[in-house]
Amino acid sequence: MSVAAIEFDHEGPWSAADVLALPEDRRVRYELLGESLVMSPAPGLRHQRASFRLHVALDAAARAVGAPVEVFEAINVTLPSGLVVPDVVVADAGATVEDSVSIDAEAVQLVVELVSPGNKTMDRRLKPLLYAEAGIPSYWRLEFDPSPRLVVGELENGRYVERITALAGALTRVDLPFRFEIDPAGIARQ
Repeated sequence: MSVAAIEFDHEGPWSAADVLALPEDRRVRYELLGESLVMSPAPGLRHQRASFRLHVALDAAARAVGAPVEVFEAINVTLPSGLVVPDVVVADAGATVEDSVSIDAEAVQLVVELVSPGNKTMDRRLKPLLYAEAGIPSYWRLEFDPSPRLVVGELENGRYVERITALAGALTRVDLPFRFEIDPAGIARQ
């Protein structure tokens, strides 16, 4: 395995504007946590497959009920405490009219993180705190190991409360941000 060296001519703390001004690089995701730039490698095949399928399924469910939203994969979301790139985002359609490079957190109804071995702590502990602080109503986490499961959280009193855990092999209904049925095994299967 080779490691690419990435050099930046940057001094001092990072801002969201600094991160958004970085050149696009599909091999790396840039996020801003506080004033620190965090870089992570592009996701692997299992992650990308599941993200795409979940995006398509959420989009179809939103359209079926006429929800005024758009569903995105790996889009920049501006939070009060930084800039993140959730794996899947459901945002108010009105907030996505302009062709910008990020969406403000107040327009986001749902964020979904797909947990990979290298990002467990971020997706299970740190990002939910940041999303809750930003007031994003729903946070879902797709776990792959030991078998696929979707953990559905809703914002309550400033933190996410796990309402549903959808297990592989069972069709589970979720009602927020709109009616959606899922079997995590179908999302993660090769």
